[in-house]
Amino acid sequence: MITLCGFSLSNYYNKVKLVLLEKGIPFTEERVGTGRTDEAVLSASPLGKIPFIRTEHGTLCESQAIVDYLEALQPEPRLLPADPWAQAKVRELTAFVELHLELVARELYPQAFFGGTVSEANQARIAKLLTRNITGFKRLAKFSPYLAGDTFTQADCSAHVSLPLVGMASKIVLGDDLLLAQGVDWKAYTRFIGERPSAQKVAADRKADTEASARKP
Repeated sequence: MITLCGFSLSNYYNKVKLVLLEKGIPFTEERVGTGRTDEAVLSASPLGKIPFIRTEHGTLCESQAIVDYLEALQPEPRLLPADPWAQAKVRELTAFVELHLELVARELYPQAFFGGTVSEANQARIAKLLTRNITGFKRLAKFSPYLAGDTFTQADCSAHVSLPLVGMASKIVLGDDLLLAQGVDWKAYTRFIGERPSAQKVAADRKADTEASARKP
């Protein structure tokens, strides 16, 4: 059986969890924090990042590598189209969400969510880059009703857990939700995806984890 390692406050952990739930692949969860330096973690994830999985064959890290493995392991229900070109377009969208939106917005997270600060110069740089990248994202995203078209795919597993962070972080730190400002209604989209049982399970577990963390001294 697969063991998913990490914790439910991580969007990339939840991306993998969504895929596991959508495919009905049995799995267990092991809570592993970030920044661990013990050999048990580094042997599985050399940078101490989450998520990673433990399998009968060994360990695997990096969320997209994990998702691609799960797709090959159990092709049905499909989260990638059968057509090679359509597959590539789904992967293109996933990369755009993660590299050009979430990774850029991540520089705002220390101030948005963790009590840190981001300099005004960095805020201006990030705002400019995000604005440009969102414009590009709009050229690719279909939202009809799913990100890549009429079928739920890997791209939705990524966007559902990452677009809210981009919107919230930019609103909190920059004073403007840059996604909404450019016409990307991520709130309606995440509500729509949130109707899926897999997304409801992920949200419930994340809420329970957040509440448990808040109770700790």
